[in-house]
Amino acid sequence: MESDLKDIEYSERSFLDGPRTRLRELGTVTRVTRELINGFRRLHFVGPCVTVFGSARIADGTPDYELARRVGTEMSRLGFTVMTGGGPGIMQAANRGAKDAGGFSVGCTINLPREKHANPYLDVSVDFRYFFVRKVMLVKYSYAFIVMPGGFGTLDELFEALTLIQTAKIHDFPMVVMGTDYWSSLVAQLDDMVTHGTINREDLDLLLVTDSVEEAVAHVQRCAVERFKLHRRLKPIRALGEHARS
Repeated sequence: MESDLKDIEYSERSFLDGPRTRLRELGTVTRVTRELINGFRRLHFVGPCVTVFGSARIADGTPDYELARRVGTEMSRLGFTVMTGGGPGIMQAANRGAKDAGGFSVGCTINLPREKHANPYLDVSVDFRYFFVRKVMLVKYSYAFIVMPGGFGTLDELFEALTLIQTAKIHDFPMVVMGTDYWSSLVAQLDDMVTHGTINREDLDLLLVTDSVEEAVAHVQRCAVERFKLHRRLKPIRALGEHARS
């Protein structure tokens, strides 16, 4: 596993080293394309998703873990597949909550020191080598985003999705940020950005910051289920070797 991680780390660093030979650049394009196609193919039949972002470092039994588990359960009861990064902590909790409700659970995993293995609550697990390809998948299939307490990766995912919504690159899907105390400094920073004119006051309406699972459920129900309707599940074409949720 350590050698695999070193190979992946070398590949990522090499990718960001600047111009390389044309043959090596072609090799990278081929690997990225293959990873995109595999992701599209594996996730094609998972149905409408809610993606839950959050830290891999949150331990089982803590309040944030139990909150994420409740979120997974309630999103599943709304009819959504629960999608996460597939790792431990908050991701495991949300996937576990989906399984508690008899729902469907998906993970887009990546090999990292704290995320060496997929959590055990996944019906479908797709592994990625490139962070940016993984983020495409976490956004592409979702009608709503739930952001739990997390670190750099969670912030990256939060602002990636938020920027896509703000710039109308994707629909204004609901984004719920759970944990008012944890995110209070971020909320203050966003208010300060409004004051400085770097974002508009109405941009703050793109986020619901709450501690209430019930409020989160009502918001997703109103802004996703009722507004966009749940996209019908696609059927596999057997002649192409496709299988639903595999």
